[in-house]
Amino acid sequence: MNVGEATATVPPAGEEGRARLRRDLEAVLMVVDQPVAVYDLARAFDLPVEEVEATLEELSREYTAQGRGFDLRQVAEGWRFYTRPECADVVEHFLRDGHEVRLTQAALETLAVVAYRQPVSRGRVSAVRGVNCDGVMRTLVLRGLIEEAGHDPESGALLYRTTTYFLERLGLRGLDELPDLAPFLPDDIEGLDDTGEYTT
Repeated sequence: MNVGEATATVPPAGEEGRARLRRDLEAVLMVVDQPVAVYDLARAFDLPVEEVEATLEELSREYTAQGRGFDLRQVAEGWRFYTRPECADVVEHFLRDGHEVRLTQAALETLAVVAYRQPVSRGRVSAVRGVNCDGVMRTLVLRGLIEEAGHDPESGALLYRTTTYFLERLGLRGLDELPDLAPFLPDDIEGLDDTGEYTT
């Protein structure tokens, strides 16, 4: 999501304006896949950087004081919601072992691309599916179905492969026992770089 391209009305001054800015910042940060720079948020809302940053810091302090399960943190790239560290174990247990949790269609499609094209970068997986797969890839890593497999020697992009847990869940002894679905995946993926663009 390119927040810089968003359009927003400048909030009115006073309590109403501050409340609206807090609400709108929460709404935007809830849907982004990666940290957003405070400058981009300020530009999207047409507000001073200082005002937006102060509001983000205020929200972060409130979430901590209230003991919420999520945290609003500033990292090198910008601001983003994260699961609070003390909740990591229960989240991982829910994602990996929860009997009620099933993979979504998007997760199944992403897992299939990794399985048949591994080792493969997130950019190439996104190119095959036609949508950004960062969030789905994180879920698959958390559930132990895929793992990091080094970096591409040419581009430096992080590569992913399936795990032994993936084979166990499918009842397979090895990847050579996967059904023959590879012909249904695009053949020209090798012409894509790690951002999903075709190389010239």
